[in-house]
Amino acid sequence: MQIQGYFDLKFEALKDAFAALFDDPQERGAALCVQIGGETVLDVWAGVADKDGQQAWHSDTILNLFSCTKTFTAVTALQLVGEGKLELDAPVSRYWPEFAAAGKARITLRHLLCHQAGLPALRQMLPAEALYDWPAMTSTLAAEEAWWPLGEGHGYAPITYGWLVGELLRRVEGRGPGESIVARIAKPLGLDFHVGLADEEFDRVAHISRGKGGMGDAAAQRLLKVMMSDSSAMTTRAFSNPPSIMTSTNKPQWRRMQQPAANGHGNARSLAGFYSGLLDGRLLEGELLDELTREHAVGDDKTLLTRTRFGLGCMLDQPEVANATYGMGAQAFGHPGAGGSSGFADPERDVAFGFVVNNLGPFVLMDPRAQKLARVLADCL
Repeated sequence: MQIQGYFDLKFEALKDAFAALFDDPQERGAALCVQIGGETVLDVWAGVADKDGQQAWHSDTILNLFSCTKTFTAVTALQLVGEGKLELDAPVSRYWPEFAAAGKARITLRHLLCHQAGLPALRQMLPAEALYDWPAMTSTLAAEEAWWPLGEGHGYAPITYGWLVGELLRRVEGRGPGESIVARIAKPLGLDFHVGLADEEFDRVAHISRGKGGMGDAAAQRLLKVMMSDSSAMTTRAFSNPPSIMTSTNKPQWRRMQQPAANGHGNARSLAGFYSGLLDGRLLEGELLDELTREHAVGDDKTLLTRTRFGLGCMLDQPEVANATYGMGAQAFGHPGAGGSSGFADPERDVAFGFVVNNLGPFVLMDPRAQKLARVLADCL
């Protein structure tokens, strides 16, 4: 496989490990970028970007990063906290009065950001097109009753997170949440990152497809079993209501919408650049960065049915849990995206890591491909 890009010779083993991914005939396209102390030490890509395997992956290929987007959203919210426009521990209903319905008056922005609010899913099935109707989704969530009492654990909100936090951004900024994220994070750092993609960018977006045959790990199999057997379970609803959530990534209307839980588009370089910006203090003051990366929720996740550990809108490392470690230091923080893409920072080594892939793996938290690359990177240091 022809590997394009740049690497410092000290990281040749990492470049070789990246190339070895393509020994799997199912692998299609991928990119990896590593920055240390803000300097790029490796930025490589390979494979194909289109559905038919005819179009090479280029330096400027971007793709849907799924939940990697969530940390960008959380950082935007924390910037507004720093400016006094939002408060972490004020009730959400202070900014969004309708949200107090159905006993939710005590839920705060902090609860939303660390998945303790009890709103990972909607009970009443919605039509597929509701996915693209912002007012319909936010008003349905405002009326929804929490799935568990406040203070009784956490459950990851795969997509409702985007409407919940995004609506607060929209209300205090007076613009689409994606516009806030791009203006506050992507533009100042010069990142090729978008939440709400312009049509003229579509021709450089990689087509995403699922790998065949892989069963994933025990956590993935547990999740699949519930989703196949109980259509009304909270977990099933979280991923399939509206029913278009899991099947829309390549659609134009998905690319265009501003869904800041799951439809950020960027590349490995934009993930690494974002985490470099967090490490060097360009995005958040120290106190707010501490809030972002401090443990807020840990234990059995009511949605994902596996052990998760969250800061505010970021997933914290669990070194002793095979499917929940990034593969470097125990202080690492970041976010995986569905199917394999991953961005994280390891503050102990001043490392920012971005890996993206368009062949989705069947894993719930960390993808073994990204973990293996991170471990090789650690050996190179």
